[in-house]
Amino acid sequence: MRHAITVIFLTFIPIYLSAQPRLPRAEMYAGVHGGVTGSVVNFTPTVDGTDEVAGTAVLGGNGGLVFRYNGHKYCGLQVELNYMHRGWRETIDTLNVHYSRSLNFVEVPFLFHLYFGSDRHRVFINAGPQAGYCISDRSSGTGYPTSTEQYKPLGRRFDYGIAAGLGYTARTRSIGVFQIEVRFCYSFSNIFNDHKKDWFAQSHPMDLSLNIGYLWEFKNKSRGYK
Repeated sequence: MRHAITVIFLTFIPIYLSAQPRLPRAEMYAGVHGGVTGSVVNFTPTVDGTDEVAGTAVLGGNGGLVFRYNGHKYCGLQVELNYMHRGWRETIDTLNVHYSRSLNFVEVPFLFHLYFGSDRHRVFINAGPQAGYCISDRSSGTGYPTSTEQYKPLGRRFDYGIAAGLGYTARTRSIGVFQIEVRFCYSFSNIFNDHKKDWFAQSHPMDLSLNIGYLWEFKNKSRGYK
């Protein structure tokens, strides 16, 4: 299933982009974005104390650099270099289990950027694959007394998955572009080994983030605003 989703992104969306009319002059942007992230890890078998997503999500920050190129009407491409805080939390009050694991990633999303609206105000959708690497791993608190597989060192630090976001941009005449975006990311890779002899069949991170951003447009003076 995860490979089928990747094939859809990498095959059908580029075909859609190539079918759109080209802009007389391409739009290019560069900037920064950042915000807050709530993340969990989808374990199979389930880890006790992670049943309620709202109560066990790990809150953290994210941010990075953005480059966007709109060469066609209504669509373009976006590449980012991001820092992302992920992890999970276990909470069982009756057993005094209050444990959290923090995983910090460097990620590179390759996103298809679809936008609708005028030159000044746009709604957009970002969607596409991303790849990353866990650069640090730390834990805190008291864990489950008998189930300890989830406390072992990570089996895999390389991460790949998909990201999809919905947002809004406001373009000004002289001070750049401001935007806000809600984005969901789901990893296809497991953070722990998943061979037949290993405990976890799945250990996929997933997160939901709210970001604000500022982009500067490399303007062509002959291009006006509508």
